[in-house]
Amino acid sequence: MPNILIVDDSAVDRQLAAGLLARMSDTHIAFACNGKEALKQIAADPPDLVLTDLQMPELDGLALVRAIGVHHPDIPVILMTAHGSESLAVTALEQGAASYVSKKQLADRLCETASQTLDLLRSDRGRDQLIRCMKKTELEFVLQNEPELIGPLVELAQQIAVGMGVCEMAEQFQVGSALQEALRNAMYRGNLEISAEQMQTIREQQAQGQTDTLDGQRRREEPYCHRRIHVAISIVPEEAKFVIRDEGPGFDISVVDSASMAPSNGRGLVLMRSCMDRVKYSEQGNQVTLVKYREGVGNTAAKTEFDVVD
Repeated sequence: MPNILIVDDSAVDRQLAAGLLARMSDTHIAFACNGKEALKQIAADPPDLVLTDLQMPELDGLALVRAIGVHHPDIPVILMTAHGSESLAVTALEQGAASYVSKKQLADRLCETASQTLDLLRSDRGRDQLIRCMKKTELEFVLQNEPELIGPLVELAQQIAVGMGVCEMAEQFQVGSALQEALRNAMYRGNLEISAEQMQTIREQQAQGQTDTLDGQRRREEPYCHRRIHVAISIVPEEAKFVIRDEGPGFDISVVDSASMAPSNGRGLVLMRSCMDRVKYSEQGNQVTLVKYREGVGNTAAKTEFDVVD
């Protein structure tokens, strides 16, 4: 049973988040009204996941993210952002938060984001010692458009990246979040050509129990059904590189320049930009390369802008 700690100075918002998370099976919920109280609870009874507001008295969400990263690096943190605090969310992601959800989208995204983050916690620790002996890993996958394949692939990549020393335990959740978003974008926005508005409709239909939604229909229809996701993973102790290509028509890469990267312009792009050190798109827009450097290695300044592959 996963334990989730909700941290928010608003009792109404705490109960709202708890009510949504109650939809997840076998989940225990605890509460704290600010970051200072949260740290005391974490020290006494560490949760599996922390869900926190950003703006709180005594110790705000940004300070809480930093403290958890230092003292409890194996506990992922998801931020709840109000309107106007999106830039702080980006800062928190860069300082160790695993993901974020806008309070306006809690009903649609909270359970999904929490479930995905908890899934990233599950790994086979029996292989850790062997992985630490690895010097180089190169893997290639050709995936069907099945969401069930994303989680295991992300978990494998995380485990190897941590085991080979590319990232610390706290950073594995960021790597996982970025890779997960890239794979989902390739599947839904790329191969299945589902727009953000259509994706919102699909979430609403699934919440109502509908099973034959647009994404399922397109998996059975031409030309979508034959498209695949191509994933190339290369990891050495200095860096991890992930190249993800879909077989869709691509998109206009001009929307991913540094000036347009406000969170409102694409949550997935923000997560990739904030959690990885380099993000490169092909000119067609159907291939993205994500690079994570070991601390102290590589040009981390490159994360301030998106590159385009010539």
